[in-house]
Amino acid sequence: MYRKCESKIQNWIESSKKALLIYGARQVGKTYLIRETLKKNGISYCEYNLIERTDILNKLQSIENAADISKTLALYSESPLTESESVIFLDEIQAYPDIVTKIKFLVDEGKYRYILSGSNLGVELKGITSVPVGYMESFQMKPMDFEEFALAAGVSENYISHMRECFNEEKALDDIVHDKLTRAFYYYLVVGGMPAVVDVYCKSSSLSLIYNEQSNIINQYKGDFTKYEQENKRLKIISVYDNIPSQLNKQNRRFSFTMLNKELKFDRYEESFLWLKDASVAIPTYIVDDVKSPLKMSKETNVFKLFLSDVGLLTSCYPDAVRKEILDMNPEKEINCGALFENYVAEEIAAAGIDPYYFKKQAVGEVDFIIEKDGKVLPLEVKSGSDYKKHAALNHLMENKKLNKAYVLSVNNVEKSDAITYLPIYMTGVLCEKTDVGLEDKIAPL
Repeated sequence: MYRKCESKIQNWIESSKKALLIYGARQVGKTYLIRETLKKNGISYCEYNLIERTDILNKLQSIENAADISKTLALYSESPLTESESVIFLDEIQAYPDIVTKIKFLVDEGKYRYILSGSNLGVELKGITSVPVGYMESFQMKPMDFEEFALAAGVSENYISHMRECFNEEKALDDIVHDKLTRAFYYYLVVGGMPAVVDVYCKSSSLSLIYNEQSNIINQYKGDFTKYEQENKRLKIISVYDNIPSQLNKQNRRFSFTMLNKELKFDRYEESFLWLKDASVAIPTYIVDDVKSPLKMSKETNVFKLFLSDVGLLTSCYPDAVRKEILDMNPEKEINCGALFENYVAEEIAAAGIDPYYFKKQAVGEVDFIIEKDGKVLPLEVKSGSDYKKHAALNHLMENKKLNKAYVLSVNNVEKSDAITYLPIYMTGVLCEKTDVGLEDKIAPL
């Protein structure tokens, strides 16, 4: 399966002397992509899964001198390693987060190159006091986005190129291409972007097998939730996670902790919510009370919507009949896909490395998403029905805040009307891609 972030590993192989850290939620394909990229480049490597190899983990934890770590790892390698060329791949490093503080010495030593990978690292690394700045590159890996899914599902690269061309020129797509991509989008809502689930879909097209794989992933997540709960301060992680689907089906989709327990408020659940965010299994979308850059300056940290990191996992909570109707794309069945559409958009925004926000004020109404891209604030309205040109709140926001650009995302083709551009929702990822504007290499002296 094609993954866009393969290029980041490739760049590291070709041009970096630092260690590489890849983190993200379970089952997003980290281990597989690292192995395949190393093999593709003909690089010899040894791999240690620190959860499965408790013997190696115990050995590493007993070593105080960082210089002895490389000797130990090379000793237990099942394949010969070449100094300064071979890679030592430590998987599931959340079992041994202290390796992050020791990587500086291993990089300085220069005997081998190091790739580290793990899940829940946003949780685990909070306890690390010294991060080796300058010695390690890192990036977060997320589920497959729509483009990656479409290519895996057999959509032609020509269709993807045509979509990008039409986005850049703000013109309508060819009808056949638009219909194909729209169908792929509805399939993405059900399958999602977890590679193991996509693989099941591509091999079997079985809705029951897809559901089984999604259930396995959710059960793995819940196993993590239980494992990482503190005995002296029981976190309500599972109850928060389990409530996300029902809360997204509310009209305003705002997460309300009183639905979990009327006696408890946000501050009693805050740590559980932050755990899900830091573990990369949920995406918070905070409310902002203004639409000026930077948006983070006007966000309210206790008012938010909470989306799942993968829309397919959200859809797996729906009954079989609903999932089949989504795949049928029958316009006569009036399925309410609003929550799924918004979850998808939140996911694509996050995949682009952008923080999603939303806006709501009594005098204006609610606008689904506000993002900041290349220094500009952009409102995004998401429409799952046929009335996609009715967006009073967006109109009021544009007028009141003097904004000159906004997007409406629906299943319809590209249209333009003054300051508002109507885009097919499957273009969300392209819309959110950051332009490499950067700063000049040199600045003028004072």
